[in-house]
Order: sequence, then structure tokens, then C-alpha cells
Amino acid sequence: MPASDYELEQAGSQLADQLSQIGFTVVTAESCTGGWVAKVLTDKAGSSAYVVGGLVTYSNDAKKALLGVTDASLDNHGAVSEPVVREMVAGALATTGANIAVAVSGVAGPGGGSEEKPVGTVWFAWGSAVKTTEAVVQHFSGDRDQVRRQAVLFALQGVSGFLGEA
Repeated sequence: MPASDYELEQAGSQLADQLSQIGFTVVTAESCTGGWVAKVLTDKAGSSAYVVGGLVTYSNDAKKALLGVTDASLDNHGAVSEPVVREMVAGALATTGANIAVAVSGVAGPGGGSEEKPVGTVWFAWGSAVKTTEAVVQHFSGDRDQVRRQAVLFALQGVSGFLGEA
């Protein structure tokens, strides 16, 4: 089921409140969501207090140049993989100095899927300099917009949970 605008706004507000309460900043490193996670986080006035920025690294070349994703990870695992989202988090943290980073890379569709990574496959990672990066894969259903909405909601909720455990 796709995430509604209301659900996205609520998840963004919850994460914003958490970040503000602990004085943390966040950076996003996004591929298939095209900056939507950063968009939701910056919808709230005053978001510059907790959002450092967002890097939309849709192409592999951008992932390598801006986030330091390695050729080995891309060649051996593909852009939609655990090693790549982990490297995206590390690169985003190193590039920006944010306290926490979230990375998203997936197959939103309608094309681009494979038997191994069908449309709706999305890898996520979140991490910080003080806590080990976590990565998880999800398989969403629906059209491109629905997959992306679900991915944005999952990313926001994932970072919120990560902060709650810290």
C-alpha cells in the first residue's frame, strides 16, 4: 500500500523532532527516491537546524564521484545492494560531517528489474560515526510512485528507529 502524503509528513516530523531533541544532523544519499527523503525532511520550516543536505546519486558515476562507492562493489554486487548502500552512508558522512546518514538504492520500475532484483527491491542503510551502519532490503509492490513512496516512508522510519536505539 502506498504511503500517503500525510504518512510521509508525520514520519518526517517525527524524525525532525528526534534530531532536534538530540542535536543531531542528517544527510541523505539517495538513488531511486530522487531526493524525496530530503524533500520530506526539509518541508518543515527551520529544517536547516537538522538537515545538512542531500545527495542524489542516481548514476553509478555519481555514486563513485560524490560518495566514494567503489567499482568493486558496483561490479560485484550492483547498485542495488547492501555493500553499495553501506558505502553510500560512509561517503555521505565523510563528505558532509553530518551525525547520521541514510542511503537508499533500489529498482522503482516500471523497468530495470531482474529475476534476482525485481521491481520493488530497495536497499536501505543508516549509520553514524558512533554506531555501526545497519542495512536492510525491502520488497515493495505497486507502480513507480507507490514503490518510491513506500521507500521514503521506510527510510524515514528506519532512521527514526536507529536513533531510538542509540
